[in-house]
Amino acid sequence: MPHVVTQACCGDASCVFACPVNAIHPTPDEPDFGLAEMLYIDPVSCVDCGACVTACPVGAISAQDKLTDDQLPFVDVNALFHAEPRDHPAQAPVAPVLARTGGDELRVAIVGSGPAALYTADELLKRPGVRVTVLDRLPTPHGLVRAGVAPDHQTTKGIDRLFRQIEDQDGFAYALGVEVGTDITHAELAAHHHAVVYATGASADRRLGIPGEDLPGSATATAFVAWYNGHPEHADRTFDLSGDRVVVVGNGNVALDVARILATDPDRLSSTDIADHALEALRASSVREIVLLGRRGAADAAFTLPELLGLVARDDIAIAVEGDDLLTASEDATTQQKLQVLRSAAARPARPGARRIVFRFATSPTSLEGTHGVESVLVRRNAVVTDAAGVRRAVATDDTDSIATTLVLRSIGYRGTAIPGVPFDEVTATIPHERGRVLGLPGSYVVGWIKRGPSGFIGTNKSCAQETVDTLVADANAGRLASPIRPARAMLELVESRSGAPVDRAGWRAIDRQERLDGAPAGRPRRKMVRVPELVAAAAVADGPGRRRRRPGRARR
Repeated sequence: MPHVVTQACCGDASCVFACPVNAIHPTPDEPDFGLAEMLYIDPVSCVDCGACVTACPVGAISAQDKLTDDQLPFVDVNALFHAEPRDHPAQAPVAPVLARTGGDELRVAIVGSGPAALYTADELLKRPGVRVTVLDRLPTPHGLVRAGVAPDHQTTKGIDRLFRQIEDQDGFAYALGVEVGTDITHAELAAHHHAVVYATGASADRRLGIPGEDLPGSATATAFVAWYNGHPEHADRTFDLSGDRVVVVGNGNVALDVARILATDPDRLSSTDIADHALEALRASSVREIVLLGRRGAADAAFTLPELLGLVARDDIAIAVEGDDLLTASEDATTQQKLQVLRSAAARPARPGARRIVFRFATSPTSLEGTHGVESVLVRRNAVVTDAAGVRRAVATDDTDSIATTLVLRSIGYRGTAIPGVPFDEVTATIPHERGRVLGLPGSYVVGWIKRGPSGFIGTNKSCAQETVDTLVADANAGRLASPIRPARAMLELVESRSGAPVDRAGWRAIDRQERLDGAPAGRPRRKMVRVPELVAAAAVADGPGRRRRRPGRARR
């Protein structure tokens, strides 16, 4: 019985290299690896050995005869990808590890602690003599895995088990609660290390650029996601859930997450790691309908097929589709599958009493209206046309409408933000680089979304990290990295003098342990602490002989 990859796929390709018959594609060396929505197992060549199940860090692979009803559509999804034969070797090629030629200690600072940062640390620590310090402005690591993955996707969050293995390696250290550019400058960080790697992601949202965008009741999906996930900088935010409709501008995976959470019965979320304040607010919510606005047609929707399948499988959420382009033909098999899923969802019988998600395609907001806050969204209908280059574009028409709402969340893309002392390209919102080497700043490197823009999945950062680390190691071998002028401990002492001792690995483990203990009585994976002083106090429990206790420093929310 063949195995099947399901929607929880993280895309880090561990399963690819575990497979003895190269049945999982695309592989990292194939041109469509960075473009695929997930990985797919060929049902014909799979030998049912189960090696991929053990290798998968998020439990996304199962034997076909063990799939749940919700997972059964993935049998066809996996099979369809392999309908066209692929020319590939018997074994997926494993990229060689570029060895260090020197025996001296190599000290590297990594700024950011999300998947890109931790995959980078893992790649570096494959080489002997490397010591890595991972810094983050929050007292907790793991970036969007902790603060971005939806609470009802707990299997995806299971990748933190892999992160724990990375953290446990010799030569790994955390310095959490340290903001580069505020607590320590780039120049100071570079003075204590041979190299500095930036893995700061893309945390800023693109703007709509329409009148009324700054009215109360207009916010970003990113802020809403951070709020329900307990990000300390968003814990005290409020969102108006008193109306019966929320409008989400955009239809990518984040937009689907937001819509799904708003449409989910809070009792169903009570067994997750959703922040307590968000659960309480959702219990009091009056929202019954969430409208997703997509600028182009259904065939151009930004959400992935796995996320769409996960949504339509929910029997407690009603789905409606507005627009007349569901019969659009496409040569792309994945797009055709998306359209078929949307057609099936639109044709389902009504589900009385269920909260409803409405997909409204070929529609753009033109202004947000209201006196003291958002009261409605003015929208226009678009015609989707194909230009001479074969690109489908949205062209505005004179067909307009108004949608009543008190909350609009925009989810139309993300941008990186500049770091003091580090080059930044305002157009691409990334750090300019060549194969991960920051241009114009020797000894500095970049990885993840701040390197390539907001694209790919959790595991995409693995191959991205491999490229950057190979460049860094090659520079070290060639003698292009300057030796630190200050000892490693001096950096911690410098930061401590300014904002208190950083939270180290033991401190993070104390936080993690306490959150899990707090969640256990209610059957929850964890109960998140959402304020910095609370997190720092929990980290201090790990204090022991020779460990400094973090002093309250500059107030951070």
